[in-house]
Amino acid sequence: MHNETKNSDAAIKLKEKIDKVKVGMLTTEEKDGQLHSRPMHTTQAESTGILWFFTSDRSDKADVIEHKNRRVNLAYADPNSNTYISVSGRAEIVEDKGKMHDLWNPALKAWFADGLDTPDISLLKITVDQAEYWDVTSSKMVQLYAFAKATVTGKSASEEVANHEKLNIR
Repeated sequence: MHNETKNSDAAIKLKEKIDKVKVGMLTTEEKDGQLHSRPMHTTQAESTGILWFFTSDRSDKADVIEHKNRRVNLAYADPNSNTYISVSGRAEIVEDKGKMHDLWNPALKAWFADGLDTPDISLLKITVDQAEYWDVTSSKMVQLYAFAKATVTGKSASEEVANHEKLNIR
């Protein structure tokens, strides 16, 4: 199934999907033009289409975002639940201590030993423009039947076993 959803409903749906997966691979374009991905734990997905992450303002990704290209992609995958999400948007480094305090979680001490007093701590804010998701909602038996049917008929099994939706946030 392929649908398109717009704006606030799309942002709410995206938040619900990301809240279940949490870790995504953030891709940026490096100064030499190469694409670079790294895992990032989503601190908060807002129902407005804003994603928040803690980061270091001295990191390579922060430097690239501030000086080269703010366009980013996040790819989330949860094979156990057959959910896959691709998000594109604009990133910025935010030094708002109040927002950091609101988003802080003690588990973040693993990366920021001095907590909110860590000298280079900052937030990465991603304003989502578009997203897509795929998830398989059918049972394994229905999936196997659809795959077998597809090999005989030559038609795609994905339409029978997966939901695919484009979410236009902005």
